[in-house]
Amino acid sequence: MSQIHEKLEYENISLAPISKRIFAFFIDEFILAGLFMAIYFEYFKGFQTQEEIIAAISGLMLQYISIRTIYHTFFVWYFGATLGKIAMKIACIDIGYLDKPSIGASFLRAVVRNLSESAFYLGFIWAFGNPAKQTWHDKLAKTVVIDVG
Repeated sequence: MSQIHEKLEYENISLAPISKRIFAFFIDEFILAGLFMAIYFEYFKGFQTQEEIIAAISGLMLQYISIRTIYHTFFVWYFGATLGKIAMKIACIDIGYLDKPSIGASFLRAVVRNLSESAFYLGFIWAFGNPAKQTWHDKLAKTVVIDVG
């Protein structure tokens, strides 16, 4: 048994099932897409064709990645969970002191999460073979996602 498992078991904490993490991911993506569209609604009203809209979205990728990074950093740091995780009753904790991650760890986690997504979600797939169900962003930020409900 790994050191992480032993520590969590001692504190009577269980890891979040992958299924809950997947649902939380999609809830967060839906929220972020809605937030992005609300912010840039007026910007998109002027485009007529699908090609114009796709080109406009491509030009806003840096803004979208920034919004995602801010969202994940703030919610994981302040609440220990994004809105999707809150809805699924799971949370992110630091494996060192079993509490919400620091702002630095939350930011690192958000940045590496974006990189993992751009690498064909390989960092997420990593969690399926990892005993502590850690993704790349969890591993580097020294966090795990736990079940709280």
